[in-house]
Amino acid sequence: MIDVQNLVKWYGPTLAVDDISFAIPEGQIVGFLGPNGAGKSTTLRMLTGYIPPTRGQATIAGFNVLTQSESARRQIGYLPESTPLYAEMRVEEYLHFRGKLMDMDRATRKRRMEVVTERCGLGSIRRRIIGQLSRGNRQRVGLAQAMLHDPKVLILDEPTAGLDPNQIAAFRHLIGELRGKHTILLSTHILPEVEKTADRVVIIAGGRIRADGPPEELRRMVASESRIIVEVKASAESVHRVFAQMPQIQEVSTEIADGWCRAIVTPKVGQKSVPEVLGQIALTNQWPVREMRHEVASLEQFFVQITAQQHQAAATDIAAA
Repeated sequence: MIDVQNLVKWYGPTLAVDDISFAIPEGQIVGFLGPNGAGKSTTLRMLTGYIPPTRGQATIAGFNVLTQSESARRQIGYLPESTPLYAEMRVEEYLHFRGKLMDMDRATRKRRMEVVTERCGLGSIRRRIIGQLSRGNRQRVGLAQAMLHDPKVLILDEPTAGLDPNQIAAFRHLIGELRGKHTILLSTHILPEVEKTADRVVIIAGGRIRADGPPEELRRMVASESRIIVEVKASAESVHRVFAQMPQIQEVSTEIADGWCRAIVTPKVGQKSVPEVLGQIALTNQWPVREMRHEVASLEQFFVQITAQQHQAAATDIAAA
């Protein structure tokens, strides 16, 4: 549904997007992540036809975004990071206007307006003037206009910016309802939202794709950073000695606090049974247990790791120059 091949964008002497390629099949939800200045918004603007690529090509539902721009845009519902709205219009007036721009007849506009105002929670404010709305409500109007013509592809740039926690939860529910009905490319900084909603994650940094895969696959790539925290009533020396002898354990550190030994245990990759084994060892040695929890590697850890590597590589390049 979305196909990107060797896309490059220069702004004068600045390389913003550096030869990226990826494909998104129909119905998939993809989280598009990256730090500020990574090239996310530039990529989305090229996909939506707002700016041309310097080199490479992209297609939306089979239409080239450069040579078949109008046809490609009709397949897209786009919510930019800063939603451009007409502040003097009422919500429903604006949606009618957007529908006309998409060549929707009046009956279709009215039917789709009922759908999007309900899904985006705009029913109580549809007669309000946009300029008088809160930032969160304006964001919901922007999402409604993106969905109005029932596009095959939704491209959403920071869609939850300005939303409160309840509105973010409602947005997450909405994305779940759209799963399989639309192909969604979702750019955001809120990593837990991506983990809960996306089928796949693409991470961009320094204008290049640094990682691409399902959230659980990316988490496994930092599985070595998962650890188990255990607090038992025993000496630090005995706990360290016993735990360090376990073949499933990669590393153990211990400390005493308030008379309890706190052990931080790093299991070897693929060793999922370690928490149960630690519990059995504590029972065998008659160590009272105050706490045991498994801290699993998160997508956020992977994101930080990838972007840190990118910053380190950039610093090395500058030093070499």
